[in-house]
Amino acid sequence: MGSCISTQGVRTRKRGKHTSKPTSPRGHGHGHEPARRSSVVAPRSSVTARPVNVVANPSPGNIFDKYQFGKELGRGEFGVTHRVVDLVTGEAFACKKIAKTKLRTEIDVEDVKREVQIMRHLPRHPNIVAFKEAYEDRDAVYLVMELCEGGELFDRIVAKGHYTERAAANVAKTILEVCKVPFCSFLIYLLVFPFLNLGFFVLGWK
Repeated sequence: MGSCISTQGVRTRKRGKHTSKPTSPRGHGHGHEPARRSSVVAPRSSVTARPVNVVANPSPGNIFDKYQFGKELGRGEFGVTHRVVDLVTGEAFACKKIAKTKLRTEIDVEDVKREVQIMRHLPRHPNIVAFKEAYEDRDAVYLVMELCEGGELFDRIVAKGHYTERAAANVAKTILEVCKVPFCSFLIYLLVFPFLNLGFFVLGWK
């Protein structure tokens, strides 16, 4: 991307005996407009080219030599999740592919790095997605994780239409059990607390 300010040569037009006069810099006198000042806005910090290294210590080799990519499972702002199968064991996983062309700023790159770091530190738990490994090539970052085929909780709530107090309590209990797991507690405020706060308000739980 080039500079956002371009300079052009000044052209002088002749109309009979009249010539253009420069505008007074301070705009004194009648008929003179004050000189316009051009403002330059500092651009956001951006990644002009594909970031070379995003993931620390990625798995070696080519991911397409180990996994066969299948149908698309979901799509987000940065990534597309596919169902993949290990070519050796036949085990199915989910793989989130994040194209580097989507990482336009340094903040985007840091967000992906943070996501990988968090997933690598998540403990083993029946209700927490297990992270397997991360790959990276010149075009994308690939996050291989446990395949969860139960669907989205929000979609299940919408499809069911109405939850009894007991059924809603079971869902909340599952979420709270995850919140007790070490290392997950610091994520409660950012990810879980708004949902629980809404649940307490709607259902009147204490």
